[in-house]
Amino acid sequence: MSSTTSSGTPTNTAGSARPGGRRALLALGLGNTVEWYDWQAAGLLAALMGPHFFPATDPLSATLSALAVFAVGFAARPVGGVLLGTVADRVGRRAVMLLSVAIMAVSTLVIAVLPTYSQIGAWAGVVLVACRLAQGISTGVEAPLSTAYAAELAPAGHEGRWGGGVISMFVNVGLLGASLVSFAASGLLGNSAMSEWGWRLPFVFGALLAVVALYLRARLVESTAFTAQRTRPERPTLRAFREHPGAVARVVGFTVGGTVAYYTFAVYLPSYAQQVKGVPTSSALWASIAAQVVLVLILPPLGALSDRIGRRPLLIYFGTGFVLLAVPLFALMSASGWSLFLVMTVGLVLFAGYGAVAPVAMAELFPTSVRTAGIGLPYALTVAIFGGTAPYLVTALSESGRGAVFPWYLAAACLVSLVVYATARETRTVDLTADPAAQSDR
Repeated sequence: MSSTTSSGTPTNTAGSARPGGRRALLALGLGNTVEWYDWQAAGLLAALMGPHFFPATDPLSATLSALAVFAVGFAARPVGGVLLGTVADRVGRRAVMLLSVAIMAVSTLVIAVLPTYSQIGAWAGVVLVACRLAQGISTGVEAPLSTAYAAELAPAGHEGRWGGGVISMFVNVGLLGASLVSFAASGLLGNSAMSEWGWRLPFVFGALLAVVALYLRARLVESTAFTAQRTRPERPTLRAFREHPGAVARVVGFTVGGTVAYYTFAVYLPSYAQQVKGVPTSSALWASIAAQVVLVLILPPLGALSDRIGRRPLLIYFGTGFVLLAVPLFALMSASGWSLFLVMTVGLVLFAGYGAVAPVAMAELFPTSVRTAGIGLPYALTVAIFGGTAPYLVTALSESGRGAVFPWYLAAACLVSLVVYATARETRTVDLTADPAAQSDR
């Protein structure tokens, strides 16, 4: 079934927010914060959780098992991208945004109270994997859906700031919040208590925050771009692949380098510094927090900058930076918390060129009728294959004495994306409410 937009679709005056836009952006952003807080906590606390659910004589082996569970969540993200993305494009954005937070809330609460291996045996690991799969389904739709929704609500000419910079800022506030809560819990309880039971507290806090997010998202309204459609596509994912294959391929190319860089520098580097370089836990946490504060502060201005100069220049800046600096940055790592802060900050400042721009640039590749589903599957698959395995890969390589290979892998992934950025067309002037029939496969 084809999908068209109404000929009477309201146009948006440059610089003026669509009805309910700013309130919806706040509700959407805070929901994003909760989603990514919960997602980050599992990766950040993997080293502490591992021995409780996957006991082993070698602590590093237990950590690797916990990281494998972390990667399992990525395997479920394509499922969420297809199933929930289809619902979002056919039924509406609001219902799916409520469902995604509800799934995340329940799975996070279960992790917080889950008995350990010593209490229920192998079932502890089974339930943990099930919770991680549920989290993956939730986050599989969250990224493309929240970006599409925010960009569709944005004032004309501010899509980069709203759908890229601001949404990415809220995402990273969630990641930063996970680090802050973990740091506070570790400082109050001490390393011994934190390892024994204190790791549960960040999950309890995340589950409580999710209740607030559910309340805020219940007040959301549908975007004008979505409600203006006369019909809905029956199979939006299939239609996106069939009618916009070039756009689907570009989503993959855009994401390869960005996801490896992100999950290396924003998620796993503190655990790597502790396990491989010997950085103390408290030093790793404060270094992570400080570096993420820098990232949060620069994302909105870079999103706004992309509305003036375009998406491609910032994407090229990201790709070029990592191609040239990935190997030197890893070489700078030492047992010092300051070295971790320096490496993380430089890496995240480079990543900001991608984080503030890529989400909205991908949304601008598709018409409203297949926007969420069109991004959802290729994005989630790419993140699962390249991002979800990055922490496990760098740890496994380090354990086998080949840790120096990983930064070259990161540089190669970013080189692939750089080629795509350099050859892609600029999308800054795309009208997200335009008639799909008038939009070519960009």
